[in-house]
Parts: sequence; structure tokens; C-alpha cells
Amino acid sequence: MKNANTGLYYFGLGLGNALLQENKDRFKFSFYLKFKNRSIFAGKVRLVFLAKMHKLFFPGRNKYDVVHFTDQFCRLKPELVNARKILTIHDLNPIIELKNDARLLPLYFKKMNGHIDNSDKVVAISQFVADDIVKHFPQAKEKLSVIYNGADKLEPAPGHQPQNIPQRKFLFTIGNVSPKKNFHVLPALLERNDLQLVIAGTVTNYQHKIMEEAAKFNCADRVKIIGPVSDADKAWYYQNCEALVFPSLAEGFGLPVIEAMYFGKPVFLSNLTSLPEIGGNVAYYFDSFEPAAMQKVLAEGLAHFHQNNLAETARQRAALFTWERTAQQYMALYQGA
Repeated sequence: MKNANTGLYYFGLGLGNALLQENKDRFKFSFYLKFKNRSIFAGKVRLVFLAKMHKLFFPGRNKYDVVHFTDQFCRLKPELVNARKILTIHDLNPIIELKNDARLLPLYFKKMNGHIDNSDKVVAISQFVADDIVKHFPQAKEKLSVIYNGADKLEPAPGHQPQNIPQRKFLFTIGNVSPKKNFHVLPALLERNDLQLVIAGTVTNYQHKIMEEAAKFNCADRVKIIGPVSDADKAWYYQNCEALVFPSLAEGFGLPVIEAMYFGKPVFLSNLTSLPEIGGNVAYYFDSFEPAAMQKVLAEGLAHFHQNNLAETARQRAALFTWERTAQQYMALYQGA
């Protein structure tokens, strides 16, 4: 939970709260987190705070029966703990991101091999991630299982409006504004219509590529990159958008897909990585990122969604992914670890 407004942060928050709610005194939990995040679970559970020394030595190595490492980047390493250990892996994106880095890629493999070899159970957050793990770390196969993440149902704040209010009907997307999100293919969807595109998330230099594409399609004035947003803002955008458009190239799970479906919105996704698992047959998929092909999928999908009144179907799909269910599955794993 190092950085707010990230998938790992919301995973820790959602799972942590659900574990406390579903526990029923089965386990005596301690949560291990940074001191700056202490207020999140203060008064709810015993807290153990991260320290830089824990990369090398963990004073509590013999204090616990089961330790759950909630992501593969945790400062505390499985090899430093004397307990039954469960490791959740959210993605293996660095294998792609570092493919041309002859120095860092071997270090990443060494680190991941150490984490996996020193864990009793490994959890993937989607079948796509599980398959990727087995492909690159075959020794994980016999200890591997899949537990899907949950998603919080965002509630609109009565009367709330964000600072950046679109002036016309709009498409929405959200995530770190980085190349793996593939957002630069989206301005093409604004050609020959009056829609806006709102992109929320931490901004990087990749924004320039997005705006270059917007200029090509003469819609730069209708593309808004607004930076990170609050939950209240995010709920407003989901509630008022025409659709979520999410063409990501690297997605371990795809939380925005579920958040949008909770609002009964159509979702348009890449057919890559984990997204078909999450969207199922309720979503519409871009089989190509060619402008004409994407425009066809969007136009036909919007018409199909509204003609068949599929908002409730989308909500039902979203309801399959709850933190309560996720917590119950993890607690069963803790019990059997």
C-alpha cells in the first residue's frame, strides 16, 4: 500500500477490510504497512510498521504461524520469515518492461525465483497471471491457485461534481497514463462524432503521444487528461459517462472494468491479458487497434447495449467480484497453509 490511487493500494485496502469483517475470530491478524498509512486500519487490528532494515532482517521472523505477502514487491522477503508463507502475484509486467535491459531483467528473475521458492503457496489474481507465472517460473505450478480480486461498489456523493465537468457526452478511462495502458489509440474513437474523452490517472510524458494522436483526428479539444481523481470524482465520471474504454496491453486484473459495470455501463476492452476473464460475455472487445475497427466495435456495441437494456446484466457481472468472497478464499488458504 505504498502509493495511493494504485491497484496495489486498493487491493490492500479492500482485502484488509474484508478480512477483518469476515474473520469472526478465526485468526489473530497483524497488518504490516508503512507508518504513513497507519490511519487506514488504526484501532481495527494490530499494526506492524515497515522499516528499511526489514529488507535484511525481520525481528518478528518467528512470531507468526502464517504470513501473507500481498504483492510481489513487498519490502519484507519470504526468505526472511520462519512461517507458512503465501505470496500473491499481481502481474509479471517487468518481464516485458525490462526485456531490453541486460542488467535488471536477470535481477528481477532472481528476485522472483527467490520469492516463489521460499513461499508455500502462490496466488495469482487471474488465470492469465497464473498461466504467465507457470510459463516463466514452472516450479510454482504445484503451489499455485487463482483468487480473483474484489471491487468496492463506489457510491456517488449526493450533489458532488468534479472540477473537470465534460461539456458533452463522454467516454471515460482511468489508470496510470503510461504506454502499457495504450490510451493513445482512444482519440480515434472521437472521429465523426461529438463525444469527449476523459482520461483520469497519474500523468507521465506518455500524455504527449495521446495528444499527438488526438491532433491527427482533429479532436484535441475534446480529449481531457485530468490527472488523479478522488473516489467521489471517479464515481461521478462512471455514473455520467457513455462507456468505459480500456484498451490496456498489460493488466493483471482490471479493476476499472468492474467499477464501471457496477454503474451499469458498457465496457469496451482490449482482448488481451486478463480482461476477457473479467469482462466475460458482457463486455465488448477490440480485436484490433486500427481506428476503423475500433470505431465499428464502439458504435455497434453501444447500440447493442442500449437496444437490449443490458445495464442490469453489467451490474450482475460486477457483483461476482466482491472483497467478501476474496477474503473467504484467502482465509481458507490461510487455514490450509
